[in-house]
Amino acid sequence: MDLTYVTYCGLYCRLCANMSRIPDQAGALLNTMKDEGYAFFGPTMKGFEAFWAFLQELEAGSETCPGCRNGCGYPGCSIRPCARERDVTVCPECDDYPCEHIEALARRYPTLLSDGAKLQEVGMDKWLALQEARVRRGACYADMRYHDYT
Repeated sequence: MDLTYVTYCGLYCRLCANMSRIPDQAGALLNTMKDEGYAFFGPTMKGFEAFWAFLQELEAGSETCPGCRNGCGYPGCSIRPCARERDVTVCPECDDYPCEHIEALARRYPTLLSDGAKLQEVGMDKWLALQEARVRRGACYADMRYHDYT
C-alpha cells in the first residue's frame, strides 16, 4: 500500500490545491503566455525569468511533491513528530485521537474528523479508494476548508 500522499494527521495530499488545482492552472497560464509570444519577448522584461521558472515549478507540483511523510508541508507541524514518536501510521490509529493538535487542525479542515472516523471504520485500503474518488471528482481542500478572515 502506497502511503506517500497520506498525511499523519489524516489529510490526503492529492486533495491539496498544490497538487490538484494549481498545476493545471499554472500550466494553462504558461500555455496562454507561450501562445502570446512570452517565451520570445518575455525574457526582456524585468523578473520574467524567475516568474517563468516559478510557473514551471508550480505546473510540476503534482509530479514533484514528496508528500507529508517525505518533507512537504508546514515545517513547524507538531503532528508529524508526534505521530512518529508514537509510531502510528496515521493519527486515527492513536489512542489519544483526536488530540488537541488534530482538533485545532480540524477547525480549518472540517472533513478531517469525519475522514478520520471513516478511516477507522473501513481501513486504509478503502479509505484511500474514497480519497482517490474525491480526486477524480475534482475535489480540493480549498473548496471545503474553513478560512479565518480575522
